[in-house]
Amino acid sequence: MSVVILTEKELRRCVAVDHAAVDAVAACFTALADGKAENPPIMHIGIAEHEGDIDIKSAFISGFDRVAVKIAAGFYNNHKLGLPNSPASVVLVSACTGMVEAVLLDNAYLTDLRTGAAGAVAARHLAPARVETAGVIGAGVQARYQMEALKLERDFKRILVLGRSPANVDKYVSEMAERLGIRVEAAPDAETLVCESQVVVTTTTSKAPLVMADWLHPGLLVTSVGSDLVGKQELEAACLNRADLVVCDRWAQCSKMGELQHGDMTEGQVTEIGEITAGRAKGRTSEDQIIVCDLTGTGAQDTAIGNVAYDKALAACMGLTVEN
Repeated sequence: MSVVILTEKELRRCVAVDHAAVDAVAACFTALADGKAENPPIMHIGIAEHEGDIDIKSAFISGFDRVAVKIAAGFYNNHKLGLPNSPASVVLVSACTGMVEAVLLDNAYLTDLRTGAAGAVAARHLAPARVETAGVIGAGVQARYQMEALKLERDFKRILVLGRSPANVDKYVSEMAERLGIRVEAAPDAETLVCESQVVVTTTTSKAPLVMADWLHPGLLVTSVGSDLVGKQELEAACLNRADLVVCDRWAQCSKMGELQHGDMTEGQVTEIGEITAGRAKGRTSEDQIIVCDLTGTGAQDTAIGNVAYDKALAACMGLTVEN
């Protein structure tokens, strides 16, 4: 049986942040809520002697042709070797036969896409109808995808960005202004960013709160995508209690490694986003609500974006690499 091999370069030519990606991730959240997905816990392997770790995520979603098994890594000295710090690859396995159909050597590109798409799903249901300013904390790759994906759901005119490196912030301002055709400005501090925004997305690896509860204001959506391991934290725990609605991707996961690990909320006080996409729970019901959304990333999202990428590659009739 032949196996298709797609490189990052090939994948970038055929799949991007678009409505197809957002809709696929929304469908996977619904499948999770409907009990039509098998989404096992993340396998985390710490490799302390090389300052790295490996995470394995996977999920079966009923109706999807393939199961994605993602191998993601974080080796933070790789840059010294001229290698990416967060390499990743995805193996697509037939949901019918268990045979490997494709290997996607994406270097975390698909993870970035599906995380951005998840932020867009959250905005679709949780952001106020009118967004003038979007704030993003972090100036890296995910900060770009989050704003690009948010633009699919809300036609905002301005981005405020805050990051640790002035050089990275300057680069972000220049690139995103050109990419989205809107005003992009460096925020003087986190409080100003939050207070002047209607949607705030945090995209860092922080282990200390960056957003304080006192800054939250009526009509605000705060989405955290950076807290995805034990010990990480981007929001002050009091933000959860200050919010009128708290939403997460998966309670079982977020309560252990997301923002919810730092709060005292019970499962009954939190709404999984799949319940909203499935129509059984409500998202934003008032323009004045304060909403917090905790997204840790699920294997179901990897299966969703992996299928989208593979189907788009085949439709594009690319010169694919095939091994027998």
